[in-house]
Amino acid sequence: MVGVTNNGDSIMNYFERFFEEKNLSEQTYDIEHDGTLHMVESEFVIDLIKQTKGDEAKKIAQTLTEIDFHNADVHHFLKHMAKGYVVNNY
Repeated sequence: MVGVTNNGDSIMNYFERFFEEKNLSEQTYDIEHDGTLHMVESEFVIDLIKQTKGDEAKKIAQTLTEIDFHNADVHHFLKHMAKGYVVNNY
């Protein structure tokens, strides 16, 4: 796993490599917000993560590194990110 640096290209490479190595199963997250059920695919969330920049990208990369270190469920974090997306966009 590549290290996380301040270099934006390195972080983008980190995301590519992280998700490639994890080879996660595709899942759909059910997110309810304001009485509406939103169904967000894991691949959509991963694509959003790959588009992040700056401090936001660095924080996500650090969180993914911690999840990986503890062998925790990446999908739990992706669902959390999906919820944030829904709340901020709908």
